[in-house]
Amino acid sequence: MASSKTGMAPTESVSTADKLTDAAQSVTDKVSDTATAVKQKASDAGRQATEHINSKRGPAADALEGAASKIHEKAGSLPGGDTVQSAAHSTAEKLQSTADYVREHDVKSMLSDVEEIVRRNPGPSLLIAAAVGFLIGRAFRED
Repeated sequence: MASSKTGMAPTESVSTADKLTDAAQSVTDKVSDTATAVKQKASDAGRQATEHINSKRGPAADALEGAASKIHEKAGSLPGGDTVQSAAHSTAEKLQSTADYVREHDVKSMLSDVEEIVRRNPGPSLLIAAAVGFLIGRAFRED
């Protein structure tokens, strides 16, 4: 018996509807599988980046500590008197403090600290982000 609108038998239209439903489900499954694979790759890349950064924390802290030591050594011979020497020692102490922080905190806790600073100081954080973006843009410009 033919359908009045399509000219097909009811079993033919059900079969076509089933095929379309199956095709749609197949596309949905493929998209879902692809999204899962992309999420997994992004997660793996993030984990590898974190591990790489964490492996470089010690050498970075050592370099900061070395710079602090050199500044302390040279501060006494800087021209400019007590003010310059005091500034140099203060800078060296900040470098040493940064070296200690880098040694003691992993990437996750450093990111958490940055998020907290940004949350407490949104204005200055935006200015710093804009300045860093500008400098990175200038560095990659091909003029």
